[in-house]
Amino acid sequence: MSSHFEPLDGGGAAVALDEVEIAILRSLAVQLLELIGPGDEPAEGADPLAALFAEGPSEPPSDPALARLFPEAYADPEAGTPDDELRAASSEFRRFTENDLRTRKREDALAVVRSLDALTPAGDGGAVLELPADDCLHWLGALNDLRLTIGTRLDVGDEDENEDLYRLPDSDPRKPMVMAYLWLGALQETLVETLMP
Repeated sequence: MSSHFEPLDGGGAAVALDEVEIAILRSLAVQLLELIGPGDEPAEGADPLAALFAEGPSEPPSDPALARLFPEAYADPEAGTPDDELRAASSEFRRFTENDLRTRKREDALAVVRSLDALTPAGDGGAVLELPADDCLHWLGALNDLRLTIGTRLDVGDEDENEDLYRLPDSDPRKPMVMAYLWLGALQETLVETLMP
């Protein structure tokens, strides 16, 4: 997997993907959607303004990957665990922001799925994905969320701690996820580079 984004004239980015890369990206985006969960669509005829002020959860998710995607807003990193005042502030912040954050993350992952589904495969099954600037932002968000999720599942820490993880033998069951994590990082990095002025 050596694909990388390149800038398009007039803005946006393009990347050549082979059939396997398309399938992996789509599968990961769908899994991310499943992890984030369905959105709460307002009932037909419901007041759309009321939906803006709907309260979300006040407790952090128990799943470590979701906790990484929806972290605590206030914490004292030196204390290890937040005190009661910080916990209450985090709970209040989460209650009014997590629903919107979930919606944005869901929209980012859906944009990835939709753009991959819209590709016209070439004779070898691969295709060139051309993203307008707006879609690039959705892709950046989704690539970041995928890396955070996979990194949490792999227990990725500081770079010095990861050396063993990056040198796994092919027989290690974590190897495919490590390869996906590194590949997604390269895609994310090249996409950021294409968007830099």
